[in-house]
Amino acid sequence: MPPMSKNFVFVFILVLLVTGVFSFFFIIQNNFATAQANKELQNKILDTQLQLKNQELQYLKMQIHPHFLFNTLNTIYGLSLKSSQQTPDVILKLSNLLDYILYQVNKPAVSLAEELDHIMDYMELERIRFKDTLKISTSVKQVDPDLMIAPMILIPFVENAFKHGKITDGFLHIEMKLSVNNGQMNFEISNTAGDPEESKNGGIGLQNIQKRLDMNYPENHLLNIRRLENRYIVNLSLSGLKNLNHEQQD
Repeated sequence: MPPMSKNFVFVFILVLLVTGVFSFFFIIQNNFATAQANKELQNKILDTQLQLKNQELQYLKMQIHPHFLFNTLNTIYGLSLKSSQQTPDVILKLSNLLDYILYQVNKPAVSLAEELDHIMDYMELERIRFKDTLKISTSVKQVDPDLMIAPMILIPFVENAFKHGKITDGFLHIEMKLSVNNGQMNFEISNTAGDPEESKNGGIGLQNIQKRLDMNYPENHLLNIRRLENRYIVNLSLSGLKNLNHEQQD
């Protein structure tokens, strides 16, 4: 082959190689840019979904709030008419509940001990309202003070026990049990029940609570609500609960 032909072939091959290398890097760069754009789009979609989820959670919480106030305000009104010495204590307990509802409830999680404290405050307020017609039994075992839970998950069940409870043989009986073992919480509350037709709609906020359980503990909760003879029983199990130190690390 003549020298000129050899040089032409060499130059042609070199041009093809250079063109191929540049094309290869261009394709890689273009694919990388496309992947980055897709990743940014996915992140924006996830952020939007998270914002919508948080907004829905806040909406569900706000729907529950008024139910805590109605009966207590009526109790305070009745006590004030009698100039009762219990009025300051009732107002203080209501103040604590309001602080929990308006401020602490906006947190993604609170300590289980704090939720229980407000349950006890609520029960004391109801004890004042029902006077001598109320019998309450509570059993709380093995509660780690650093164990965290979504706020206002348990209190609506307690409120429903009072709202739909029936005074039988002169008393409304409320029984609450709670235990925690290896990050699993088992909660039960029962009350003497009235006419099934009166509570067939599920009570205050139960649909909202079910939605919040689905959102906060999608694979880690079991809710069972049933009626046995003259008792209405709620059982809730939550697993995989975290403590405060674990939450801070996350």
